[in-house]
Amino acid sequence: MKNRICELFQIEYPIIQAGMIWCSGWELASAVSNAGGLGIIGSGSMYPDSLRGQIRKYKAATTKPFAVNVPLLYADIDKHIAIVIEEGVKIVFTSAGNPKTWTKHLQQHGIKVVHLVSSSKFAKKVEDAGCDAVVCEGFEAGGHNGREETTTFVLIPQVRAATNLPLIAAGGIATGRGMLAAIVLGADGVQMGTRFVASVESSAHENFKNAVTHLQEGDTMLSIKKVVPVRLIKNDFQKRIQEADDKGASKEELEQILGRSRAKKGMFEGDMNEGELEIGQIASFVKEIKPAGEIVKEIWEEFQTAKKEVASI
Repeated sequence: MKNRICELFQIEYPIIQAGMIWCSGWELASAVSNAGGLGIIGSGSMYPDSLRGQIRKYKAATTKPFAVNVPLLYADIDKHIAIVIEEGVKIVFTSAGNPKTWTKHLQQHGIKVVHLVSSSKFAKKVEDAGCDAVVCEGFEAGGHNGREETTTFVLIPQVRAATNLPLIAAGGIATGRGMLAAIVLGADGVQMGTRFVASVESSAHENFKNAVTHLQEGDTMLSIKKVVPVRLIKNDFQKRIQEADDKGASKEELEQILGRSRAKKGMFEGDMNEGELEIGQIASFVKEIKPAGEIVKEIWEEFQTAKKEVASI
């Protein structure tokens, strides 16, 4: 398929695997890229040396294009930026911060920069910062989220009207039909996280993967908005911190309940009761753990089928 996202990243399909903490190592990224999409290594859960090792393992596995996701709020951000430059990474997705901070520096080293936003206002700032593309993510998504709680299908046309940048839609998309709907609304491609959590190559714990495939509608909730909004599976930890928030707990009190390494405990170590389990609403549609390459193939085939069905109306 020839479109702006495929041409920008030199990939076959405009299907991008999100850079999720504790789930997106080199195995998943290489599997998605080898299948024709764009795989992303999620650096948010990695120490600098770990990130370097992940990049090198990816390069040993395939020569296909890939990206590194760099959340700008992390303490080792300068070291992560230095490593992606030193290791010759060609595409970087940034999030959770000001895109002006690192975009020009990365582009000076021949790196394409994509920034994630949750509103059309910030999409304009991404264009002003000179980014090569923008991801708009609705509040259906898992992980860090927007406080505005704007849904993806409301957000896409608003961001499309606000910027001429290549647009990638994210949040609540896990199928070819969802991909077609996003493109009809103005997106050039889609980014999927939740669907790839439940893949063979995902570095998430098997307990977490299995839990994702058994979720029903309403089993996730946008939580911890005073600290940083994240969509979580409802478990003992989520209920405890939500109850504290409902009773008026301060940001500092919520941070104390959250503690350290809560996401690692849940998604990577498999504690389904006390871990922070970040996942999107679309998880209720995910029923099987499959190889990532098979997931990409299914999405693309369903997209083509849905496009033909719509054309016949």
